[in-house]
Amino acid sequence: MGSGIDDAGRAAGRVLVVDDEKALAGMVASYLVRAGYDVAQAHTGPAALEAARTGAPDVVVLDLGLPGLDGIEVCRRIRTFSECYVLMLTARGDEEDRLAGLATGADDYITKPFSVRELVARVQAVMRRPRTVTRREGPRAPHVHGDLEVDLSGRQVRVAGERVALTRTEFDLLAALALHPREAMSRRRLIDVVWDPAWVGDEHLVDVHIAHVRRKLGDDPASPRYVETVRGVGYRMAVR
Repeated sequence: MGSGIDDAGRAAGRVLVVDDEKALAGMVASYLVRAGYDVAQAHTGPAALEAARTGAPDVVVLDLGLPGLDGIEVCRRIRTFSECYVLMLTARGDEEDRLAGLATGADDYITKPFSVRELVARVQAVMRRPRTVTRREGPRAPHVHGDLEVDLSGRQVRVAGERVALTRTEFDLLAALALHPREAMSRRRLIDVVWDPAWVGDEHLVDVHIAHVRRKLGDDPASPRYVETVRGVGYRMAVR
């Protein structure tokens, strides 16, 4: 497990741990501090929102079962003012809650019971994300696909001139496809590009985020204008 500290001795990033089980939150926080992160805790939904507003975390580790406001509502409200990474904690088998959390803007999830070391590794993985898949490419002209415009440098998306609000993960997935417009990209390849090559989990996560992108773009998967499913492989920009 990496230290999380840069060469100047600064914290690798700010993490907000939100769980109503104070002992569990404290244990997770202690591991993250040891890994070099600046960590805050909250134990209710309202407290989590306040901490997210005032502390500007890079990552929020967010339990869904919270008093005051549940984690899904907390995630939805966080997305109105922050692009921080949100890692949900869900009970095993709670597929409906997991999908609802991802629909409101969570980037990833981990199921309880979990290894704290695995959770720290997930936090480290999202902090290694290039914070855009485009940064390595340098400034470049927007990618235009019909009436879809993906501004890779400005991180903006427009359809017929109207701006479309995507989460960071949704934008990064669309940008990855836009950067390779004729290439069918597998789910694993998209995970390597957008999450991290070391990421381990359910590749179905890609399908959920792609479904959100399509919905926001007004793209019909049965007759796609922008994002096409390549059966047995993954996704690519729709062939024109």
